Amino acid sequence: MTDAASAASASENYAARMERAVRCAAQARMAGLIVMPGPTLTWLCGYRPVETERLTALLLVPGGKPRLFVPELERHDAEKAPGVDPLTVTGWRDGEDPYAVVAGHLTAPGRYGVSDNTWALHLLALQRACPDASFAALTEALPMLRAVKDAFEVERMAAAGAAADATYEEIVQLPFAGRRENEVAADLARLLRRYGHSQVDFTIVGSGPNGANPHHEAGDRVIGNGDMVVLDFGGLLDGYGSDTTRTVHVGEPTAEERKVHDLVREAQQAAFEAVRPGVACQEIDRVARQVISRAGYGEYFVHRTGHGIGVTTHEPPYLVEGEHLPLVPGMCFSIEPGIYLPGRFGVRIEDIVVCTETGGRRLNNTAREMWIVS
Repeated sequence: MTDAASAASASENYAARMERAVRCAAQARMAGLIVMPGPTLTWLCGYRPVETERLTALLLVPGGKPRLFVPELERHDAEKAPGVDPLTVTGWRDGEDPYAVVAGHLTAPGRYGVSDNTWALHLLALQRACPDASFAALTEALPMLRAVKDAFEVERMAAAGAAADATYEEIVQLPFAGRRENEVAADLARLLRRYGHSQVDFTIVGSGPNGANPHHEAGDRVIGNGDMVVLDFGGLLDGYGSDTTRTVHVGEPTAEERKVHDLVREAQQAAFEAVRPGVACQEIDRVARQVISRAGYGEYFVHRTGHGIGVTTHEPPYLVEGEHLPLVPGMCFSIEPGIYLPGRFGVRIEDIVVCTETGGRRLNNTAREMWIVS
């Protein structure tokens, strides 16, 4: 594909996303959407401005052309955004009231969805300028807006997953024993960047008893022979997220350590095999939890089975009890059961999975068996 064709294809993707967002807003009986700088704005039109006290906002309303409001001094950058073609870019100058400018383009009173990360400064000013409007966070109003990925997005997600896999395959060749957790974490970050990540969001290295804390921050603990080590790492590559977890062991594990690791692997496999269109999100959690509970470790599985992932590493859907939304082809999410034995060790195994028309497709493909490291 030529550069021009690729750019045209990307522009079409952005236009389709904005059209879909407007449809979803109308179906939810909303008057429109107001999207501020952050991941949803980037997803909708490819524009990634720095967040400041100057208002930048994308307005999407049924029956109207998408309009991007920007500080006049940033108009040039906004007009170079890859998804700008369907937009009308409206600049405002210092000294003007930008909230009044936006209010003048609201076609109807009613409820508007606002991006989750909107600064209170901007939202409160919009409320004053638009007294006939009410506002709701997008995650509350349209939780599935970004959940279903198109083919372009799945391709990006697969590339991010492959880069995380390459990172894992290299990290396990490096020494663990005698090194601090934060030294291994630094290696993970370095390797993620080497394999194309522009942003590293987390590098969890939980050794020995620290592995029993699911969100342990890598610290100064020296990894020793006989330690189980949880490695959970990810970030963004070309704007899309990776997130994978494997649990390795320094030297030969005990029989119990093997048993727990095998049990988590069994739960992860069972949950993956349960993925198919129409299955409720909570059912995937139930399948994984049932395997672990039947073996007597249910109280040590302390978190949901998974979360959505896309232009952020955590987003809807969530694979948790009480989430009745059905899986849909194109949804991308983690499957990551774990067992955490306080004061002893933890085990977690995580892949990113995309729901297909017939089941699930893993975007992480490194070995799930326990890897013995030195």
